[in-house]
Amino acid sequence: MAIRASREKRLVDLLMRTGMSRNLARTLVFLTAKGETTSVEIEKIAGMRQPEVSISMKELRRRGWVTKKDLKKEGKGRPLHAYRLVKPFHRIVKEIVAKEREKLEAVEEDLNRLQQQAKAFSSQ
Repeated sequence: MAIRASREKRLVDLLMRTGMSRNLARTLVFLTAKGETTSVEIEKIAGMRQPEVSISMKELRRRGWVTKKDLKKEGKGRPLHAYRLVKPFHRIVKEIVAKEREKLEAVEEDLNRLQQQAKAFSSQ
């Protein structure tokens, strides 16, 4: 179990390096490992608070990576929802990599323009 937890932590760390929030990365990795799960289970096992899970799920759904299913529940209280990835994790990673490469290309273009402007400015 420690090996798996270590691998999951590395995944979370790598996702965070792309600019993803810790909670979003933790939720995504948890869903990848677990399959379908409830927000309550994510709260308990991932050690997150309900608002953090809710915000993460909203963002994952906005990105089109997660689907939500309402579960029947007896009694009162918060509604219960089940969540699962709608795309395999490797496809999600492919999307993240493509977006990060776009950012890298934009930074490289900006750096080239900066060098050109610096040369032009220096020669005046």
